[in-house]
Amino acid sequence: MSVIYLLISISIVVAVFFFFAFVRAVKTGQYDDDYTPSVRMLFDDELVKKVKDEPIPNAEKKLKP
Repeated sequence: MSVIYLLISISIVVAVFFFFAFVRAVKTGQYDDDYTPSVRMLFDDELVKKVKDEPIPNAEKKLKP
C-alpha cells in the first residue's frame, strides 16, 4: 500500500513540473504565432520559382557567337 502513496506523490510532482513548464512557455511567447507555420510550406515553392525564373545576367551575350 505504501508503494501507491509513493507513486501518487511522484506523479503529482511530475504533473506540477510540466504545468510550470507549460506556463513558462506561454509567458515567453512560445505559442504566439500559430498562423505562419501552417502556411509557410505554401510559400516556399514560390520563392524557389522566382529564383529559377530570373534570367541569368549576360546569358544572351554568351549564347550569341
